[in-house]
Amino acid sequence: MGTSIVGVDIGGASLRAVEVSGAGGSKPTISRIAEVALPPDAVRRGEVVEPNTVAAVLKKLWSTGGFSSKNVVLGMGNQRVLARDLSMPKMPLKQIKESLPFQVQDMLPMPVVDAVLDFYPVSESVGEQGPVVNGILVAAVKEAVLANVNTVRLAGLKPVGVDLNPFAISRVIGRTEHGDGAIAVVDIGGSTTSILVMTDGVPQFVRIVGSGGDDITRAVSTRMQIELPQAEQAKRAVGLTDQPIPEEQRPVLEAVYAAAGELVTNIRNTISFFDSTHEKRRVVRIVLVGNGARLVGLPKALADYTRVPVTYADPLGGIPLSGAAQKADPAGQHSLSLALGLALGAAA
Repeated sequence: MGTSIVGVDIGGASLRAVEVSGAGGSKPTISRIAEVALPPDAVRRGEVVEPNTVAAVLKKLWSTGGFSSKNVVLGMGNQRVLARDLSMPKMPLKQIKESLPFQVQDMLPMPVVDAVLDFYPVSESVGEQGPVVNGILVAAVKEAVLANVNTVRLAGLKPVGVDLNPFAISRVIGRTEHGDGAIAVVDIGGSTTSILVMTDGVPQFVRIVGSGGDDITRAVSTRMQIELPQAEQAKRAVGLTDQPIPEEQRPVLEAVYAAAGELVTNIRNTISFFDSTHEKRRVVRIVLVGNGARLVGLPKALADYTRVPVTYADPLGGIPLSGAAQKADPAGQHSLSLALGLALGAAA
C-alpha cells in the first residue's frame, strides 16, 4: 500500500482530507490537508445521497490539496452503524471475522446479508466454555457503506479501507492521552456524537448517539424563527455561557441549554453505563474533539453534570505538519482528527 495514504472525512457540510507520509514508521508527518464545502443535502448524516455531486467535490478537493496519493480510507459512524460488546471463542482473528455472520444475527437490526461486519479484539479471558476473546462488534448497513465507497471510485480514487470513526479518532488521541483509569473520548459532530472509552490507548467500549451540533442549531432556528446560518452564528456567540447576557439573547441561551442538555445527558448516561459494567476501569477523564465540542461553556457544563474532569484533545496527536500542510490548514486543527486517524489506521 505504500507509506502515503489519505484519510477522507465525509461531513454534512464539507469534505476534509489528510495525507500522511511515513505513516508506517515511528515519525509520521501530515504532508497535505484540504477542506472543500459541499452543497446542501449532498450528504446526509454521513451518507452520500448525490454521488455525482460529491464525486465532483472530491476531485476539487484533490486539486486544492495537491494530494500525491489516490489511496483513500473512509470512515463510518452514523446511526446506521452498530457497535456492541462481543465475546467469541478464542481462535485466530481471521477465523473470528469469518464466523461473525453465523454468530451475530440476533444482535443485528438488519439481516446479516445486508451488513458489513468487523470485530475489534480488546482482551482475552476464560468463560464457561473455555478461553474467549472479548471485543467490539461493528456492523454497518452495507448499502450505506457502498454508497460512499462507490462515490470515491467515481472520483477516480482508490478506496483501500473503511473504518469506524471512533476507532480512527482514538488512534490520534491515544498518542498523547495516557494515565491511570479509562478515558472517554467524545467526538461531537454535526449529526452524531460518538463516545469511545479507552484504557492505555486501547478502545474498550463504543456508543454512537444520533444527535450533534446541528440539532442544537435547529433548536435555535426554531425558537428564534431564523434561518440555519443565522442560528449557527447565534449558537456559537451565546453557547452555554453562565455569564450575564443581553435580554434579547436569552431565548437563544434557553434553546441551546435545552438541546445541549439532552446531548450532555446521553453522554453522562453512556459513561455511567460503562462505569457500572467495568468497575475496575472507571472513567477518570473526558476528552472532547470535533467541531461541535467547541461550543462555548460545554466543557464546564459536561464536567458539572458528570463530575468528571473535561479537557480538549490535542487534535493532531503530536504529529507534525509539513510546511505545505501548515499553510493549507483550512478550518483549525480541531477539525482534522478523524481524517488523520483514518490515514494512520490504514498504514498501521
